[in-house]
Amino acid sequence: MNLYPIKKVNIETQFHKAFKLQGKSFDSSEELIEFSETISVGIGDFLNKWFNDVPYIEVNTSGSTGNPKVIQLQKEHMIQSAKATGAFFNLFENTTALLCMSPNYIAGKMMLVRALTLGWQLDVIEPTSNPLEHTSKAYGFAAMVPLQLHNSLTKIHKIKKLIVGGGVVSTELLGEIQNIRTEVFATYGMTETITHIAVKKLNNFSNVFASEMKQSHYKTLPNITISKDSRGCLIINAPKIASERITTNDLVQLISETEFKWLGRFDSIINSGGIKLIPEQIEEKLATILKQRFFVAGISDSLLGEQLILIIEGVENDTILAEVKKLKTLSKFEIPKKSYFVTKFVETETRKINRKETLKVLAKNFN
Repeated sequence: MNLYPIKKVNIETQFHKAFKLQGKSFDSSEELIEFSETISVGIGDFLNKWFNDVPYIEVNTSGSTGNPKVIQLQKEHMIQSAKATGAFFNLFENTTALLCMSPNYIAGKMMLVRALTLGWQLDVIEPTSNPLEHTSKAYGFAAMVPLQLHNSLTKIHKIKKLIVGGGVVSTELLGEIQNIRTEVFATYGMTETITHIAVKKLNNFSNVFASEMKQSHYKTLPNITISKDSRGCLIINAPKIASERITTNDLVQLISETEFKWLGRFDSIINSGGIKLIPEQIEEKLATILKQRFFVAGISDSLLGEQLILIIEGVENDTILAEVKKLKTLSKFEIPKKSYFVTKFVETETRKINRKETLKVLAKNFN
């Protein structure tokens, strides 16, 4: 069932005259599509759909917080999202940009839309875990996941402004990016909001790192305001990129109608003996001592209702568990009752941890 009626649309007018792909200019969408197909099947497929008469693009959600599904995004909303990003970061005509993420997902698609709409000079490289390994060119803007940023630290100075999404930036990585000249921002958003609707500064703080990091909140892009529902979850009002207000399952602390602190997921709250625990806040504390990937979760318990557990990726290590129990920032309720190690986490297609499926694999050990 289509969310929007099929009608004739004129996306050609959004094909900025300054746009370049791999250093090449184009006189028509047909010429651009033909060239793009020599670079990437995924880019060619997207541009074919972008320039057709259908007013929406079908995209897959990531599945990191629920079952993956196909949704329809209006092209006009995608264009407005691109303009909002350009305005927020002052990235307009002739910005040099790097696409190092898969065009099969919304983050990669939106880099293409931004370049087409704003007139960027876009280079495309294979979406590897170390995207800057074989490039020496400097860029004004790029987007990466935390793993790509981590593997690119020796060359990241070649990018002037970088947005990071698709996962949490660890405490260790935050420390490593403080003294680089690249401006690095975390993003908040989802496929339904056409990637990010808000960003948070991650480095180049003027004052003491630890204290100022706590004051760094997400700020919304232009023409986007926020509020909370009765659960304390974020409501997004973005009329230029969504037909209706979007109610999320993200618990937030509102700073203003355009600024907020993300606390965690409402649907991941653990009720242990009447105490409500937010996994994301516990994980933030644990990240100061755990270097490998991990997450906390709640499993059924006859006495407590739910029992807090810790799942760590890697080989079992009693020293790690001892350090966790000594961590002073954890309250007595936030100390995991049990810990489990798994060789490899189950991942989504976008390489996020699939917590639900990982827990299923470990279920036989819960006793």
